[in-house]
Amino acid sequence: MVPQTRILLVDDHGLFREGLRAIIRRDSRFTVVAEARTAEEGIQAALEQRPDLALVDISLPGRSGIDLVREIRGKLPRLRVIIVSMFSRPELVKEAVDAGAAGYVNKGASSDTLLHAIQVVAQGQFYLDGMVSQEILSLVGVESQNPPVVNREYGRLSSREQEVLRMIAEGVPARDIAERLFISVKTVENHRANILHKLELRTTVDLVKYAARIGLIDVDTWKG
Repeated sequence: MVPQTRILLVDDHGLFREGLRAIIRRDSRFTVVAEARTAEEGIQAALEQRPDLALVDISLPGRSGIDLVREIRGKLPRLRVIIVSMFSRPELVKEAVDAGAAGYVNKGASSDTLLHAIQVVAQGQFYLDGMVSQEILSLVGVESQNPPVVNREYGRLSSREQEVLRMIAEGVPARDIAERLFISVKTVENHRANILHKLELRTTVDLVKYAARIGLIDVDTWKG
């Protein structure tokens, strides 16, 4: 029988940890062996329990989760860490990866996505939830490693659809998108319809929220 992957949860919100436990219980390959509210508690729990993998939030009381990743990886280099955060800005992803994180999942992701990320990282691979643009991959410096596993929904889009999605999310009008890509406005609208269908979304606002969640844009700078 294959040993279970032993997991440490580090998040200062009890209800969120409870939700993580419930999700992890669904998969018999994984088990939660310890929990912590702060970076200090997380380090102590990791040294005592020696888990295989840790799920860590960035926003922790006192010290950030990225500080925790940096210190805990220094003490336990074999420990695999996934950041689970509501923030997906590229600079935060880069900082987390530089600190030693092997995965990054947005808190808005589905439970299946989280379980998939745990499986991927436990197997020694790198996982990014939705960070699939070449710019972001280059920024976090993983282009020379094994290709990271990424958000599967976004990966279903063609390269042109990904390009159109980014511009729509940035508030670029359809006519300007058409001019930039040398296509007709009707073709832009067809791409928009296909994107909504593939991502199971309904409106442009939904597209903007989705793009912000996976880190394609900073929603605070959206022009729409």
